[in-house]
Amino acid sequence: MSQQFLNMKPLPIGLKRVFIFTAIIAAISVGYYIYALVAFAPVEENETFLSEIGEGFGEIGLWLLLFIYFRTLIKLLLGKGGISKRLLPEYSPPISPNQFNKLIHYLDRTHIYFGICAVATILLHIVMMGVPMNILFFPAVLALVIWQGLFGIFISWRHSPKELRKFSYLVHAQLFTGIMIGIFAYFGHLLIDD
Repeated sequence: MSQQFLNMKPLPIGLKRVFIFTAIIAAISVGYYIYALVAFAPVEENETFLSEIGEGFGEIGLWLLLFIYFRTLIKLLLGKGGISKRLLPEYSPPISPNQFNKLIHYLDRTHIYFGICAVATILLHIVMMGVPMNILFFPAVLALVIWQGLFGIFISWRHSPKELRKFSYLVHAQLFTGIMIGIFAYFGHLLIDD
């Protein structure tokens, strides 16, 4: 067992960066979470008709984001796509990725529609819940969701200039924004749900 541990390949640099980035964002979020607990009055959940509908939109938005990032995970596991080549350049999957071409093609084709629905439902969730924007988690999630959606539109809009489309792809097709959305949304919801 120890020999097998010694023969393991080190993590690729791209994957190390993702883990380091995630750890840094999580540490900053924990620090801000503790600060927000001390500095702000407790946020009470509004139990109104609109907030109940807003909760439903939040759940739908969560499932849509999970679907979108499931696509990314599948591509990473199968070593397909630009993000896989950047994060895991020497990775070769244990199974043939060609067996999953139909699934990947379906996920690629529907990604834009699920993305548009995710942005819309998350925005509706934020508006209907009436979240306090003085707690930085919430405006950060709002800005990041709009950021991802905007650059996703620039990628898919056929009238986008080539340079803008190329830049938009680099900004949109990475995990860092998704990691921040997930961590910030989690800690923001902890502040409301306490």
